[in-house]
Amino acid sequence: MLMSVDTDVIRALGDPLRLRIVSLLARETLCTTHLMAETGARQTNLSNHLRVLREAGLVETEPCGRFTYYRLRPEALEALAGGFADLAAAARAGDRPRRAC
Repeated sequence: MLMSVDTDVIRALGDPLRLRIVSLLARETLCTTHLMAETGARQTNLSNHLRVLREAGLVETEPCGRFTYYRLRPEALEALAGGFADLAAAARAGDRPRRAC
């Protein structure tokens, strides 16, 4: 059942810039300045995308002086992967019923 997969996380990862941000944060914890340099996005645009990622539970913040660092929450991706693994296992089940038309 698709309901076992977090649709907010899928929606958040559906944007190319947000997926790029997640890929960058998978390698290291970065501040907005670093993310702007890596992605070429403007600060306001980047902040909006980071808000979506935070609300989806994919990233968390770490204040450091006047900067805010962002770090990926691997457990959020693991939960998503687990949900998809469950769907794949259900699809592989050999004895699936077929509805009559």
